[in-house]
Amino acid sequence: MEAGLFHQILVGAVLLIIYVGIVFEKVERSVTALAGAALLILAGTLSQEKALEHIDGNTIILLIGMMIVVGIMRTTGLFEWMAVHTAKLSKGNPRHIMVSLIWVTAILSGILDNVTTILLIAPITLSICMTLRLKPLPFLITEAMASNIGGIATLIGDPPNIMIGSVAKLTFVDFLVNLGPPVVLILTAFTFTCLYLFRNELELQGANASAVQSLKEEGLIKNKKLLWRSLVILGLMLVGFLLQAPLHLESATVALAGAAALLVISRVNPEEAYDEVHWTTLFFFIGLFIVVGAAKDVGIIKYIADWAKSFVETNPSWSNVFTVTISAVASAVIDNIPFTATMLPVIQELGKHVTVEPLWWSLALGVGLGGNGTLIGASANLVVAGIAAKHGHPISFMYWLKYGLIMMIESIVIAAIYVFVRYHLFS
Repeated sequence: MEAGLFHQILVGAVLLIIYVGIVFEKVERSVTALAGAALLILAGTLSQEKALEHIDGNTIILLIGMMIVVGIMRTTGLFEWMAVHTAKLSKGNPRHIMVSLIWVTAILSGILDNVTTILLIAPITLSICMTLRLKPLPFLITEAMASNIGGIATLIGDPPNIMIGSVAKLTFVDFLVNLGPPVVLILTAFTFTCLYLFRNELELQGANASAVQSLKEEGLIKNKKLLWRSLVILGLMLVGFLLQAPLHLESATVALAGAAALLVISRVNPEEAYDEVHWTTLFFFIGLFIVVGAAKDVGIIKYIADWAKSFVETNPSWSNVFTVTISAVASAVIDNIPFTATMLPVIQELGKHVTVEPLWWSLALGVGLGGNGTLIGASANLVVAGIAAKHGHPISFMYWLKYGLIMMIESIVIAAIYVFVRYHLFS
């Protein structure tokens, strides 16, 4: 057997084993991912140096920085206060709470990025659910999916968008004008679907409902001085995220600087702050980055891209619909960042045969929406799963798939109709 074919089969087998392991949950997913990565290095499929290059340091450091910041802020009692305040405003109605959290999460994801948004929203959600004695998983899952949808609307909302905007020379306004309308349509349909699918979990017990208005917000803030300092640091971080491009800063730099500043001025015990970092989530990311990077190196992802190219060239009138669909399906199975990186030169090549700009929007919609299909389809999904597990509410692969597949199919249909109507019928 040729060396190239051997390594392709090996990488494919490792990917399959990782996914099977995640589905059946016999071994913790970070262990499975790291073992797969180690096997590929030992087999010579990729060198240690190449494996380290595949690890997205920006994502890892961003997560660490934001986890530290959120962990310190949690000690002030802010999240409990916000939970009680939200519960009282909604009069304890779980449906109103879910709708509010979906839209707030989606909007924030367009301004920040979906991972940062989830790190901020999830602790508040857990506090709300604990206060009202609600099951937190429906709220956490819908938030992660809403963050993936909302992030599609802007240049800075999702890492693939940043990559697409850089290569295609597209502006913030270009993204908002072209992707804002379908995101609003998709998010509206998504909201109604969530309320229907989780209708049984959104029933509040009478005793809990009547107790909501008696909840007291006074005394929940435990450290006002630290709270204000935390809010100032968080505000500066948000400005940094928004001004990344003109300031020539990476999101990881902003998060790390904020975490360091807050550690200094808060004077909390660093070991306690570091305990807030979800290490199992980070190690799963590291292992998955290496394995998917190997899949790119041996040509598995390129094979998918070449197949897409051949179809689009022979069916130009359906090119946008096909790009949305294949990008979504691929992104539900593999991480959307390396898939996007592989598709960028393919889309540029396709520009010789069809109008290229609609393909950029189709790619952005596909890779963003496909992430909702499976637990490992998007970074926000894994982050929320890590937070849920740490608080005693593990999310299984099959539980996510039960709802994620429905959401993904619904959103792809809407996106496909949108790109066909806007960029084919009215082009």
